[in-house]
Amino acid sequence: MLNDRQLRLLFDNLTSAVLVLDEHLSLRYLNSAAEDLVAASSTRSIGLPLEDVVRESRSAQQALRSALENGEKYTVRRALWLLHNLEECTVDYSVTPLTELGLLLLEVQSMDRLLRIAREDALISAQETTRNLVRGMAHEVKNPLGGIRGAAQLLQRELKELEQSGGEDLAEYTQIIIEEADRLRNLVDRMLGPRKPVRLQSVNVHTITERVAQLIEAECDGALEIKRDYDPSIPDIPADSEQLIQAVLNIARNAMQAIAENVGLEDGDLTIRTRVQRQFTIGRRHCPLVCRIDVVDNGPGIPEDIRERIFYPMISGRAEGSGLGLSISQHIINQHRGLIKCESRPGETEFQIYLPLANDGSAAEKNY
Repeated sequence: MLNDRQLRLLFDNLTSAVLVLDEHLSLRYLNSAAEDLVAASSTRSIGLPLEDVVRESRSAQQALRSALENGEKYTVRRALWLLHNLEECTVDYSVTPLTELGLLLLEVQSMDRLLRIAREDALISAQETTRNLVRGMAHEVKNPLGGIRGAAQLLQRELKELEQSGGEDLAEYTQIIIEEADRLRNLVDRMLGPRKPVRLQSVNVHTITERVAQLIEAECDGALEIKRDYDPSIPDIPADSEQLIQAVLNIARNAMQAIAENVGLEDGDLTIRTRVQRQFTIGRRHCPLVCRIDVVDNGPGIPEDIRERIFYPMISGRAEGSGLGLSISQHIINQHRGLIKCESRPGETEFQIYLPLANDGSAAEKNY
């Protein structure tokens, strides 16, 4: 038979959260996983009513009481718990009445990580599908464009050789055709994004962020103050400097333009922050260490109706925006095997770029 100490050791090594409630629905026991889940220690929580630590709904409380009275097991999927620190988490939990002891056993699994992975997988898949569609459309558009431009050049050459009135005016029309064909071709090229593969080398992330900050300061003639909040302990990251600068610059430039149009550069607040994050999952790939680059602004926020689609081509919250910058940034970060996330509300928008770090803190030169 296992003694109490051995039983506690056994439960504390479970990955599932285990909570035990008494007949008053007060906490009698939490294992280590439960302490992590509800962000509260056993010392402070035991004896408190469950609703003082986590809240769900009145019907959920009534279901717990009914289970205790009737001795019936049940399971709840994707329940939203509000923790005592006002954070939310999504959980699956099973309730088992221990009738002889007058207790309820709750086995809880946090679903936040799994739901996030599912959302990221769906987002990456949708973006890849969109990029393939754009590539196919771009090639179909560029083929006739080449013919149009070539024909206009031939016509222009013939018109220049004619010495008759009106020839000059006609040549101007052919120049318009050539210029508009070039403009459309450039737009298609931008939709396709960088064509060359990334060339990964060991790079100090702050050379990237400083270059971006300098470019933004130059573009707004120093009217916008950029705050730097750097973690100097971050090791070199495997990156293609040129393309990573472009990815971060697109995000920072969008922030600057949103501030300029809605707040005013003099009252703007743009922060570039770097941090190391441990035990992070990108898609389904576990990364022991990632470098996080945050770009935070005090602009108007991203309209809610496009918030889930901002990384798709041609989607923009600005009247003058092309809707290509974020799509290109996402493509570049994906090539670096990273991830971009966005959180936005009126008055604050934060983009988070996650880039995996090599296990030994360095990266060998590599092509993808």
